[in-house]
Amino acid sequence: MPQFNAFGDNVVFSIENNQLTLVIDLAHRGPRSASGKTIRVASTEGNKTVPGTEVVLGLNAYTK
Repeated sequence: MPQFNAFGDNVVFSIENNQLTLVIDLAHRGPRSASGKTIRVASTEGNKTVPGTEVVLGLNAYTK
């Protein structure tokens, strides 16, 4: 069973067999955007290097 690690707000990841798996709780609702037009569901909170790799990931999931 893969070990999942936190990777921002409502994002966890695992790496197994050189494959990155992200898990996001789609029911989660975080803060509103500065404009108030969207609500954040998940975010890496900027670009982050995936541990043990040279890959950089930037992720934002939101609702209107």
